[in-house]
Amino acid sequence: MAALMTIKNFCDEYNVSRSTAYRLRDSGDVPHVHIGRAARIRRVDAERWYDSLISEAAND
Repeated sequence: MAALMTIKNFCDEYNVSRSTAYRLRDSGDVPHVHIGRAARIRRVDAERWYDSLISEAAND
């Protein structure tokens, strides 16, 4: 598995829209890095975000 994901990879893997992915990125919920002008999401950050959704649901 690649350590970095494109926005499209993130959308496909976590079944979110592109606008949601950019909103999560811009809000800091899913941290990102820039390589030149391209934004990439570290896989560990995406997994951490997903795990936080599961833990929030379990606490409700």
